[in-house]
Amino acid sequence: MTLWRLEWLRLARTRRLLTILAVYAFFGLTGPLTARYVGEILRAVGTEGVQVTFPEPTPADGIAQFVGNASQIGLLVVTMVAASALAFDARREMSVFLRTRLTSVRPVVLTAYAVNAAAAVGGFALGTACAWYETAVLIGAPPAGSMLIGVAYGSVFLAFAVALVALVAALVRGVLPTAGVALVLLLLTGVAGGLAGISRWLPTGLLTALADLTAGRPATDFLPGLVITVVLTAAALGGAVLLGDRREV
Repeated sequence: MTLWRLEWLRLARTRRLLTILAVYAFFGLTGPLTARYVGEILRAVGTEGVQVTFPEPTPADGIAQFVGNASQIGLLVVTMVAASALAFDARREMSVFLRTRLTSVRPVVLTAYAVNAAAAVGGFALGTACAWYETAVLIGAPPAGSMLIGVAYGSVFLAFAVALVALVAALVRGVLPTAGVALVLLLLTGVAGGLAGISRWLPTGLLTALADLTAGRPATDFLPGLVITVVLTAAALGGAVLLGDRREV
């Protein structure tokens, strides 16, 4: 059995792939629905005599609702699933089995990374397609060009997030510590970028690019972050392989 088949079976038979797809699809379908009817819902449960007024929702609002949920819960699920595959040293039997048959962990890390990154991108693309359809039906069609570019930017970020998980997995042991440290690093990066006003230069700036683009922000604003994210992704994978080769079982 090849490493590629092993990773695919691990992802499919444990329902982890289904979980990723289901989470993104759920938020893709419910996000625009919330944006469309939140005004009616709040008015229906409002206090008697108090008038609640909301502006008419726009296509950007529907996509923003999806992105807001997907960037939190979706990223959490992706990180946990990736950590379960890339923190292979957490399971001693698996670690010994792989390390005694390979001269380097490189194929293990890169295969697990590629399969899990593809699953994350596939889930994000599915969720975006659902949000696109729901928004077009309930509110209005968002700009096609902005949607496609936003998907590309978001996919690059998810590829970086999985690479960061691989790097953290080479530094700590255990699935939960790996996922936890990776999430904290991503959170701190996003907070630092927002406070310093440099989010367009950081990978986390790509996380919400889909919503920003549909709201009218130029696609070129994200190019600095795109370049830096690609470089950091390659560096994280290289570090994961280097540190993984040096780790003792």
